[in-house]
Amino acid sequence: MVDPGHIRKEFGEDCFASLTEAVEKDGFRVEDVGLVIGTHCHPDHFEASQLVTEKSDALVALSREEDEFYRTMGVRFYGMFGGEAPSIQPAFYLKEGDLDVGVKRKVNLKVLLTPGHSPGSISLYWPEEKILISGDVVFFASVGRTDFPGGSPSLLRKSIERLSQLDVEHLVPGHSTEPGKIISGKSKVERNFQMVKMFV
Repeated sequence: MVDPGHIRKEFGEDCFASLTEAVEKDGFRVEDVGLVIGTHCHPDHFEASQLVTEKSDALVALSREEDEFYRTMGVRFYGMFGGEAPSIQPAFYLKEGDLDVGVKRKVNLKVLLTPGHSPGSISLYWPEEKILISGDVVFFASVGRTDFPGGSPSLLRKSIERLSQLDVEHLVPGHSTEPGKIISGKSKVERNFQMVKMFV
């Protein structure tokens, strides 16, 4: 599972119940999750990680850079939004390069360090299916904020440029101006990268 998100939003929406429902709709159960990957540690992506691990005994993985940020400024960042940071120790650190996941079907992912939105942000690329999970680096017609603690416009620019060089058919952003939408089609993905480069 990548970025399980919030437990509950500020207006009381039960995000974890929505996650559980969506997972079950896809034929899985939260209890069967073996690995939680955090693209970064912001609450809207990482807060529910502890709850997933409590229900499933899943391992958690972040980049070392993001974990270091999380242990210092990241915990205070949760407090800025009135939340409590999950008490999690990563089982291992995500490093640049190959990551093999899956039990029934083995999947080879490429971990890419893509800082800018946060110091240790990562993106995941699945070459076989040409799928890019970009976290909060790039969205549909927009990019991740850099005004939060640890953000860097220059690093975000470099990360976007790097991701734009990949052969991508499906871009799965961390957020979207079209809720729930995946950008599909090589030409649409390329146009999106051309557009967002104007913002950074």
